[in-house]
Amino acid sequence: MASFVIEGGHRLSGEIRPMGAKNEVLEILCATLLTAGEVTVRNVPDILDVNNLIQLMRDMGVKVSRCETDTYTFQADDVDLSYIQSEEFMQKCSSLRGSVMLLGPLVARFGKALISKPGGDKIGRRRIDTHLLGIEKLGASFTYNPEQGVFELVAPEGGLVGANMLLDEASVTGTANIVMAAVLAKGTTTIYNAACEPYIQQLCKMLNRMGARISGIASNLLTIEGVDTLDGCDHTVLPDMIEVGSFIGMAAMTQSEITIKNVSYENLGIIPEAFRRLGIRLEQRGDDIFVPAQEHYEIESFIDGSIMTIADAPWPGLTPDLLSVMLVVATQAKGSVLIHQKMFESRLFFVDKLIDMGAQIILCDPHRAVVIGHDHNFKLRGGKMTSPDIRAGIALLIAALSADGVSRIHNVEQIDRGYQDIEQRLNALGARITRMN
Repeated sequence: MASFVIEGGHRLSGEIRPMGAKNEVLEILCATLLTAGEVTVRNVPDILDVNNLIQLMRDMGVKVSRCETDTYTFQADDVDLSYIQSEEFMQKCSSLRGSVMLLGPLVARFGKALISKPGGDKIGRRRIDTHLLGIEKLGASFTYNPEQGVFELVAPEGGLVGANMLLDEASVTGTANIVMAAVLAKGTTTIYNAACEPYIQQLCKMLNRMGARISGIASNLLTIEGVDTLDGCDHTVLPDMIEVGSFIGMAAMTQSEITIKNVSYENLGIIPEAFRRLGIRLEQRGDDIFVPAQEHYEIESFIDGSIMTIADAPWPGLTPDLLSVMLVVATQAKGSVLIHQKMFESRLFFVDKLIDMGAQIILCDPHRAVVIGHDHNFKLRGGKMTSPDIRAGIALLIAALSADGVSRIHNVEQIDRGYQDIEQRLNALGARITRMN
């Protein structure tokens, strides 16, 4: 188990570029299974979750070649259908969260999909009911083997058929799965209460370039007219908005001046404004974000004077992936804020580690925490901690960078799952992070 040793208290300066969006690329890679044509994907991040999925696809018989550091081509013209029913495939799926999005493409194109309960973060229950019920609505029959923990979906003889559906939750991966299944179904599918995050918009645009007929992109009502086959295409992944938010938070906590390059500002939604609510100044310069060095930043209150609440919500609301970062940043702000993590239970349990470092936080319940900011009057103390999930991991790293003394973060493989070469990139800005194996 690898660790980071962080010498805190150093200011950062310079430019940093976010990598491709992890949450988007996992959907895009699964979508390449929908065609026998060649698909080129650019701006692919070199991170554990993505590399594991690429390897899984190679094992399935997909021809994968790496053209440049961040560019791959995929051709699924000879998929090994016996492998996707093997025990080895099941085991690999169980350790990889993104594997659940293989369901839609496999059922749509090959008529059958088996998948074990997906793994990934330890952040509470992540139901896959939305995925399964949605694909079931398209005519697939669904069975679950509790002994093996394996889900099986089988398309009817004539293939999937379009349907009207109202999703029980606006799940991003659920919407992606159903869209990928519906593009090859006969007739028209409407998906209401669909997720409309940029990740989904990007997937739909890519599928349309491949020959799909999807309308209503960027809204919560998608209409999909099924087609018989799809062709190859060329797709570029958006920069990762979670990285952009993490770097904004890092600059504020360490009182640093940094420029975040090529952020695709129009796809950041409410994120810049959410940081401004914490008192953080940031400027849009073309497609870059400039964060000036700030000695202090003050949390706004609502117009009626009540305490600021920052809560996650489905897009275009604030992404839950950034709440951990915002919570850490609030520990050194002037003022108080209630952080309300609505979508996942147990994502706030890492605050115990911040309290050990000297932060003033009241954990009300698994979903809510009140943060009383220090206003940089005294710094957090370095400490030993373990990263429970990707987002808590980056939040603890931000805390350690701003803390007095040396910190050690164990289980940094969790951070590696979502952030590419994070220590090299931050060390280039002046951080002092050493990886210990």
